[in-house]
Parts: sequence; C-alpha cells; structure tokens
Amino acid sequence: MKTETPQRIARRDYTPPPFLVEEVELDVHFHPGQVLVGSRLQLRRNPALPPGQALLLDGQGLTTLSVAIDGTPLAAEDYTCNETALIIANPPEALSLHTQVRIDADDNSSLSGLYRSKDGYFTQCEAQGFRRITWFPDRPDIMARYRVTLHADKASLPVLLANGNPSGSGDEGADRHWARWDDPFAKPCYLFALVAARLDVLRDRFSTCSGRNVELAVFVEPGKLDQCA
Repeated sequence: MKTETPQRIARRDYTPPPFLVEEVELDVHFHPGQVLVGSRLQLRRNPALPPGQALLLDGQGLTTLSVAIDGTPLAAEDYTCNETALIIANPPEALSLHTQVRIDADDNSSLSGLYRSKDGYFTQCEAQGFRRITWFPDRPDIMARYRVTLHADKASLPVLLANGNPSGSGDEGADRHWARWDDPFAKPCYLFALVAARLDVLRDRFSTCSGRNVELAVFVEPGKLDQCA
C-alpha cells in the first residue's frame, strides 16, 4: 500500500544531467529475504555542460555493499552515500561504475520498485521506482540500453523475464537457474521491468509481412490460461 505523498517537480527547475548513461548491466540474485543487485553503468560526461560537476545517483531503500570505478573499489572517503543519494565528487570524464546493493523486496509495500506479490517478484518503475532497485540517475531524460541477468530458485521462481529479447539461460546448480535479456533500444529507466515468478504461459508463433517468424508468449497467474485468447 502506498503511503508517500508524491513530490511535485516543476518544469522551471529542470537542469540537464551532468552525466549520460550509455549502457546498463544488471545482475539480480533472488534469495529468501533479500535480493542482491549488481549494476554496471557505462557513463560519460554530458558534452553540453561545463566540466567539473559531480556524479549524482538516486537511491531509496538500498543497502550499499560496494562501489567501484573501472574495476577499482572505492574507499568510503571517495564518495558520499546517504539514504537518497550516492555522490562521486571527482569522477573521470568517462567511466564504468559498478555498485552492489541489497534490497528487501519482500517487505516493500510501496508497490514501487521491486516488490513481492503472491507467487513472485514484480517491478513498477514509473515514475521514480527504479531508484529502489539500484543507484541510478532516475530521470526520464537518461536513455540507455539494458542487459539484465536474473538468478533465482528454479522451483519457486521458474519464470524469469525482463525487457528486450532472451539471449541466454541455464542452470547454476543448487537448484538455481538464470536467464539473460538484452534490450537493444535505449529507454528511460521508468520503462524498466522484470518478473521472477511462478506463471503459466500460452505460446504461439507469428509471421511478419517480411517472412520473419516471431515467437509470442503470454504469461498469466497460475490457473488463468483460460482467460487468454
């Protein structure tokens, strides 16, 4: 249940982002009582702005485990982290930023970000829910391509979905499995979505006018396949 009052954001207060995100790689591990999210952001300074501005990432309800730039872990004094922001004062012009966070999706009752509902985990990122999943410049003018790899228990969470096209899957041992999704089209983070759940699926095929075969899949709650058409 949502209890927060939305914060009004006025158009007159808009300022361009000091850094742009080109690529996002997320590695999401579902475990009982916690979800671990590894994020790699490929960033570059906005050429339309003067240099020297800090890198600011939004976050909410995140427990930060590590921060690294270009593979080098940062010490605590190299960045500022509080309940809503992660700030790197003197970042390079271009960088690969890797963060590891822990989130409590089971107790997330806001219906924003990543939360548990019935037979699985789901996301709601519009308008500012992505910051509940990982550190990110959570604003609609940041457009990036996404690669997402999900890891979960095979029996309780057999279906692993995200934006884009499936690009790999397999077993990991210890009764766990993984699935990877690549979205080739840049999008704002409020359109990000993932599902890890127990679902039924109705499959079919479709041929386009150019002769390309497309696989169709409709996922529904268990026992509701009769409602698909």
